[in-house]
Amino acid sequence: MCNYFIILALIATVAAAAPVYFRSDGGVAADATRLPGKFEAPAWKTELASGHSTPVISGERIFLTSYDASSNELATLALDQRTGKLLWKQAAPALKIESVHRVGSPAAATAASDGRHIYVFFGSYGVLCYDLEGRKIWEHRLGPFQDEFGAASSPVLLDDMVIILQDHDIDSFIMALDAATGRTLWKVTRPDAVRSYSTPAIWAHNGKKELLVAGALQLISYDPKSGKKLWWKDGLARIVIPIPVPAGDMVYMASWAPGADSGQRLALDPWKAALGKWDANKDGKLLKAEVDDAQVLDRFYRMDLDQSGTLDGKEWDRHAEVFQRAQNAILALKPSGDGELSDGDLVWKYHRGVPYVATPLVHEGSVWMVKDGGIATKLDARTGRVLHEERLPGIGNYYASPVAGDGKIYFASELGVLSVVSASGEWKVLAKHDFREKIYATPVINKSRVLIRTEKALHCFQ
Repeated sequence: MCNYFIILALIATVAAAAPVYFRSDGGVAADATRLPGKFEAPAWKTELASGHSTPVISGERIFLTSYDASSNELATLALDQRTGKLLWKQAAPALKIESVHRVGSPAAATAASDGRHIYVFFGSYGVLCYDLEGRKIWEHRLGPFQDEFGAASSPVLLDDMVIILQDHDIDSFIMALDAATGRTLWKVTRPDAVRSYSTPAIWAHNGKKELLVAGALQLISYDPKSGKKLWWKDGLARIVIPIPVPAGDMVYMASWAPGADSGQRLALDPWKAALGKWDANKDGKLLKAEVDDAQVLDRFYRMDLDQSGTLDGKEWDRHAEVFQRAQNAILALKPSGDGELSDGDLVWKYHRGVPYVATPLVHEGSVWMVKDGGIATKLDARTGRVLHEERLPGIGNYYASPVAGDGKIYFASELGVLSVVSASGEWKVLAKHDFREKIYATPVINKSRVLIRTEKALHCFQ
């Protein structure tokens, strides 16, 4: 009888362990209380190698990834939640580390956990699964990807599946792996998708679950059982980094990239005109040395799809179409059916204050956004009406997404300034703190604690 109750307790514990992954809670810590208002003295601080991945908490452990440039080592780390002590570290057996953006990291993707295993993704290697003690269970090799900025989309867990999205210059796809074995359950190519770095979101809608995937120019809903395309909506930026935000029967999608704002749109000349200007050797193609345009030269690598060192008309026109169709805005959608959504499914659209990287936060009937420069915007989630538009104490770029808990909204700037504002009422800055280290990971709220990952350490405040 005793063993019977022990087994029941173990089953209940496993069942209660909800999957955690990047923004699995939508950035809202519903059970948070008594969160700290000062950040000078952490409860603990653990020095770490660099990395942009956001910590995830599963049980009594914190999981995250890192990259040590001195040893060229990618690693998965487990820390004790109470003390910050390093419990184990497992290096990924990557022989070569891919190139990344100048402010990027090979350890950009956030880990995921189902309470039994940890799943991590490294563009340099693929997907790795460990048990809670750091023993490798399986691996699934992926890449290399044609993208000089690296890979950043994080794994998502759904119904014993690990969902992986990878949008790059060519060969973009979304796939589902068996969480127990790493075996491919389904894989769907995304031939029209060019490089983007968004993570899928899960939407429970009309009694079913959908995979919301944001890529260049388009938001798509997939059936997670098969990868079948359910519905889609155009109107996104040419590079998409924020993730979709489902809330009730609505989906909010923000996307912004340089060159699509009104009055500042970038465009490419028609192919024949480009040849007339630059095709010095008259071979009907363009060498990089022939081109005299900073916008083209800056994008030559991603335009050169076959990596031949020259651009042809097909490659040129594909990129020109992306520029032409790109839109910068936040969309509020109420999808009503399958196929291409109509204009009637668009509840509202707003063009100002739209973030490049940071995912918006939907909390208590409001949408919060933070744009590079430290401009925070609060919109009415039903109407899109502007409630606040204010500048945060932290200037500069924002890669971390805002999070909410205990009546507070937390913003972390790249330069290391944490700003805390009131979630309700008039605009009010409740606290600010300069960590004097760069911050790329999103803050994590857990009950009465706040975790802040800086460039060199993980800080715990309570």
